[in-house]
Amino acid sequence: MSASVRSSQSLPWWKEPTKDQWYAYIAAWLGWTLDAFDFTVFLVLIVPIAKSFGEPLTWVAVVGTLTLWMRLLGAVAAGWMADRMGRRAPLMISILWYSMCNFIAGFSPTFMFLLVFRTLLGIGMGAEWPAGAALAMETWPTRSRGLMSAILQNSWALGYLISALLYATIFDYIGWRGMLWMGVLPALAVVWIRFYVKEPEVWVENQKLQQRHSAHMKAPLLAIFRRKIIWNTITACAWMSSGFVTYYATFGLFATYLQKDLGLSAAAVGWPLVFTNIATFVSAFFWGALGDKIGRRWAMIIPAGIGLLITPMYLATANYTLIAIAFSVQGAFAGSMYSQIPAYMTERFPTEVRATASAFCYHVGAIFGGLVAPVLTWFAVDQHLGFALPMMICACVAIICYIASLLAWPDTQGQEMVPDLELLPAGPGGTA
Repeated sequence: MSASVRSSQSLPWWKEPTKDQWYAYIAAWLGWTLDAFDFTVFLVLIVPIAKSFGEPLTWVAVVGTLTLWMRLLGAVAAGWMADRMGRRAPLMISILWYSMCNFIAGFSPTFMFLLVFRTLLGIGMGAEWPAGAALAMETWPTRSRGLMSAILQNSWALGYLISALLYATIFDYIGWRGMLWMGVLPALAVVWIRFYVKEPEVWVENQKLQQRHSAHMKAPLLAIFRRKIIWNTITACAWMSSGFVTYYATFGLFATYLQKDLGLSAAAVGWPLVFTNIATFVSAFFWGALGDKIGRRWAMIIPAGIGLLITPMYLATANYTLIAIAFSVQGAFAGSMYSQIPAYMTERFPTEVRATASAFCYHVGAIFGGLVAPVLTWFAVDQHLGFALPMMICACVAIICYIASLLAWPDTQGQEMVPDLELLPAGPGGTA
């Protein structure tokens, strides 16, 4: 072991990163957390919006589907930009995009107007994750990357927590329009990113190698379907698809279930969501540290398996106390089974295509996740099954698929991010 490696290992993990590494991580963290607020605020407003415009609940649920589907478009575009132009620009564009769309949606004179701008919001949402994840994970030291991956990914829970807390406390005073107007605040983060965040060194060096060898990755989306990495791409898509379905079956329709089936007040709906998202975020420190010890996959498989057992505890009862307690605990398990996504996803793919591959695989999952709300709402409302049974069956099947897909690809614990050209021919005129 070299002297420099021994020296870094002797430091506490939080002292190892440089100031620029912390700035890059905070930028990705802000983008993801605020992205979560702008999206999840709609999840607690489905019933109030349906009542306001006099629209069927199933039709309002379709808005969330369209938002998720548009994420793939934004993700692929941002992934290409991030691989070709750098990680910062698409991150800033995405934050401005989703902030303004949410704000404008608050002025909706008709339901169709709201549908259009919430759908467009999905483009910005999709653009944020690949740029932010690549920026954070490429920049961060290997030793604690699993921990910081978990804190980054589980900070989605902080955005959802803010949505739930505001719904539980001030919704009765500002209504659904006021809740959406507050979504413009994330735009302020762009100013800080513009002046304080630098591109990851591994990306900068990779670009220099492409230039030096006249080897340019012009079509990274096509490259991820080459024979060399196509199985990686397929298994990553299956992993993300089952993960998205699990999330929206477990957490996405929970507020609608309590509002529609049990007729509970805003406070009774909001507080379990607050507690489960606190549990999700706090548990990130445990599962993230575990990911650096036993590997990325097992730090996701273990909480997924426990979450599978907890799911029936709050969906097979009408007892509010049991529902609130079990659902809050679920945040530490099914809510935390995503903790290693940024690390595991970015470590799986070469630098030339990392942002594009992560963007595509992650947001293929969003396509399937987007089907959950309207399909389960159809079963619940139109087929008179209620929400609990469809949610429980869907979540349990998806968790099993999630575990299976993780077992289909090797672990990447301890893998260094390198600028080497792995897919491009290192010679004159090499392109892909």
